[in-house]
Amino acid sequence: MTATTPLPGTDASYWMASTPDTDYPGAPAEASADVAVIGGGMAGLCTAWELVRRGRSVVVLEAGRVAAGVTGHTTAKVSALHTLRYAALRDTQGRRAAALYATSQQEAVRGIERLAVELGVDCQWERAAAYTYATDPGRVGTLRAEATAAADAGLDATFVTETDLPFPVAGAVRVGGQAQFHPRRFLLALAAGIVARGGRVYEGSRVTGLHEGSPCRVTTEGGAVVRARHVVVATHYPVFDRALMFARLEPSRELVLAATLPAEQAPRGTYITPDDGTRSVRTAPWPDGRRLLIVTGEKFTPGTGDGNQGAPDAASERFRRLADWLRQHFPAAEITHRWAAQDNTSTDGLPYIGPFHPGTRNVYVATGFGGWGMSSGALAGTLLADLICGERPAHAALYDPRRLHPLREAGPLLSQQATVARHFVGDRLRLAAADDVAAVAPGTGALVRVGAGRCAVYRAQDGTVHAVSARCTHLGCLVRFNDAEHTWECPCHGSRFAVDGSVLQGPAVRPLEPRQVPGAPGTDAAETDGDDAPETDRDAAGAGVDGPEEGDRF
Repeated sequence: MTATTPLPGTDASYWMASTPDTDYPGAPAEASADVAVIGGGMAGLCTAWELVRRGRSVVVLEAGRVAAGVTGHTTAKVSALHTLRYAALRDTQGRRAAALYATSQQEAVRGIERLAVELGVDCQWERAAAYTYATDPGRVGTLRAEATAAADAGLDATFVTETDLPFPVAGAVRVGGQAQFHPRRFLLALAAGIVARGGRVYEGSRVTGLHEGSPCRVTTEGGAVVRARHVVVATHYPVFDRALMFARLEPSRELVLAATLPAEQAPRGTYITPDDGTRSVRTAPWPDGRRLLIVTGEKFTPGTGDGNQGAPDAASERFRRLADWLRQHFPAAEITHRWAAQDNTSTDGLPYIGPFHPGTRNVYVATGFGGWGMSSGALAGTLLADLICGERPAHAALYDPRRLHPLREAGPLLSQQATVARHFVGDRLRLAAADDVAAVAPGTGALVRVGAGRCAVYRAQDGTVHAVSARCTHLGCLVRFNDAEHTWECPCHGSRFAVDGSVLQGPAVRPLEPRQVPGAPGTDAAETDGDDAPETDRDAAGAGVDGPEEGDRF
């Protein structure tokens, strides 16, 4: 393919395209509940369900539409085999930790299945073995060790050399009893079940403030106020920085292609390899009897690709590489959809599920799922409900966000902060920028020099220009253009914005401000000298939005 070749498939998640839109109301001016859950994805809705089932009153606040964010763009594997996890966990934290991880994750798999039956929803639930494979013979020893560790932890794990993939592998870890499903069908039924049990679901209600107290007070950008005894932050990447989790989470973005395939050629099971920039394979039912092949890969940090078409690390070129891989290994496949998913990985590789920070008594968080949000999101729902209801299961300490393992986490923590510092300071010195708006081609975006600084400028195919601040509203790093998804992305903590500046993905909660630049008429904003200068700490934290309010406890 060349840089001018159109990207394959429709630009839409299959899970989103194959389900109806939701239409829950916005939050009222005042509301109260036992628990306010911020975020309407897998973790948030599973938590809300567990709480209403136990008799608590619950309000769910979703910035957009339920199950339409990260969960609406997942690959939806439901598995306790998380690539290569068990040998490392056993070696660093011991056999008991590995066993607790396996038991809790496998119980989450079974819990989703039970809940789907209870809801009576056809979510295309299919049992399937999960595989972590490698084509490189040099990885066989690692795979054997992982199979042994996973089996010792209690999973039905074996090392195999034969799979159902249409190409040879050097070896694979196989775990039986795993699954795959349609996440949107499941979660739309779950949201309806929450409402049927007395819970309240509010959409279009982006939370921008949290006051910790008795009760807590949650505020939205529309001015709504919700008072609750407990608050759960289940926004994928926490939208509040008071726990300093932004220093302990690494965001990554991964591309997804879906293609129809004759049923007899569809591999059974779900597959992933850390090789080739990560490749993940699963299938799903297709209406005419064929199967839908879903392939993911080309993992990268948001905002680090070159936004210019044709550049090797540009998102468009990554999509083309993934399409080439798919067609090489599945030549009969016909690509139908493309989309991307975003994940956050903690410094020790385990999710953060539990109390938000050491000083809190009533605020909880679920994040850092590392690409395995279906099982971990369901696990979070049960674990957080247990904690809120005064129970503490055996695996609670394993996932506790307040844990800190200095020797194990020092390397990843320092590396993450060095990366942030490099972007915050270095991007202001070395990022290329166009001299004027005329240099921005239709359908592309670029940083444009304005005075001594830069603005983020996008030119639509019809010539319309959108100019916004180049400075992320989270902590002030400069955004960069994603040429495949036509978005602005922050390389520091993964915030994403539409070309008009509106927030697509946090931790940012405020939009990029509109700007007027020479050659870009039509905006109401005053002219600017650009956005290279760092903000103050208070401004970078959202003018108090993400920072502490009176009554917060640290």
